[in-house]
Amino acid sequence: MRVIYRLAAPGDQDFLWEMLYQAVYVPPGEPAPGRDILRLPEIARYAENWGQPGDLGLVAAAEDGQPLGAAWLRPLTGANRGYGYVADVYPELCMALLPDFRGQGIGEPLLKHLLDLAKTRWRGVSLSVQRPNPAEKLYRRLGFVALEQHGDSITMLLRFSPSG
Repeated sequence: MRVIYRLAAPGDQDFLWEMLYQAVYVPPGEPAPGRDILRLPEIARYAENWGQPGDLGLVAAAEDGQPLGAAWLRPLTGANRGYGYVADVYPELCMALLPDFRGQGIGEPLLKHLLDLAKTRWRGVSLSVQRPNPAEKLYRRLGFVALEQHGDSITMLLRFSPSG
């Protein structure tokens, strides 16, 4: 399947909400949380009112336009800090693919394309990932390093320059 990577736009709001739900890690054998988890302010801040100044994201789509996944960055600062907050100069990353498209080589190029765009705007990118989420291996392979661990949650950072 040929995949197209395009900039996320305000019209992608509903899909970003779906991707935010898909980004919630559920250990194998555990029940998925209800969708009302997206109403929690600490979760909602990652997708609410997409298209604000500083927002940057990509959508992976099939040739027919069907969205398959998304990766996006948001500067979450002050009282709006997210789980992966490191410093105001680093936006936080979210990414997910629809379950039927995981493991097909879509996520890594999606994230690489987004990080290439991010290098022109920021000094690095931070995120939070739960162990044992398989995405942690992808993040490490692309250069993210663990900074802190709180329970099963790891805060990671990718610096784009030595001074970042």
